[in-house]
Amino acid sequence: MSERHTALRSMHDLGLAAWFGGSLMGALGVNGAAARINDSTQRLPVASAGWARWTPVNAAAIGAHLAGAVGELVTESPRVASQAGVAKMSTIKTALTLGALAVTGYSRLLGMRLEKAGSPSVEGTTEPNYQTPSNVASCQRQMKLLQWAVPALTGALVVVSSYMGEQQKPGQVFRGLLGRAGNLATAPAALGKMAGMAATKRPMAMAGK
Repeated sequence: MSERHTALRSMHDLGLAAWFGGSLMGALGVNGAAARINDSTQRLPVASAGWARWTPVNAAAIGAHLAGAVGELVTESPRVASQAGVAKMSTIKTALTLGALAVTGYSRLLGMRLEKAGSPSVEGTTEPNYQTPSNVASCQRQMKLLQWAVPALTGALVVVSSYMGEQQKPGQVFRGLLGRAGNLATAPAALGKMAGMAATKRPMAMAGK
């Protein structure tokens, strides 16, 4: 493995680890700790302050992950085209990444709205109480779902990335190349069989007219 590939892989892995770990810790730690504050009007401002301090770090982590992922994709493009199974996993990984980016971005938008809400009385960061204004309560209910969606999607990315790392092992590469070659070798025979079936059905259809 080249030094460039190692650097790209490190950026990819460290960025993803921070993205996943930060979102999980925020949902459990920041939001959970804020909910234990006795003054119900201070729970939301404290949690918002914590998330605001984490946002630049999270943005840097996401940027590092994306830079590493794009760099790896360019470097590994010949293997994506030639090794069976790699293109499929790359597609899954891209879909998960786009989903995680969308959820993270929308979560931050909701977080900014909650920051601007001031100090309303709430049950917790993502739980309103009977005194919570309706617009704030609406944002909180959405955040309650999204706070778990981000670690779920990024956790799935960790699993997929680990699997794709296994695909880079020499034995897996060799078997994947053989699998792709086998598929290409059997393609003409399959096409010939389909053409033969079509030719057989055509006279039968004409005889029935």
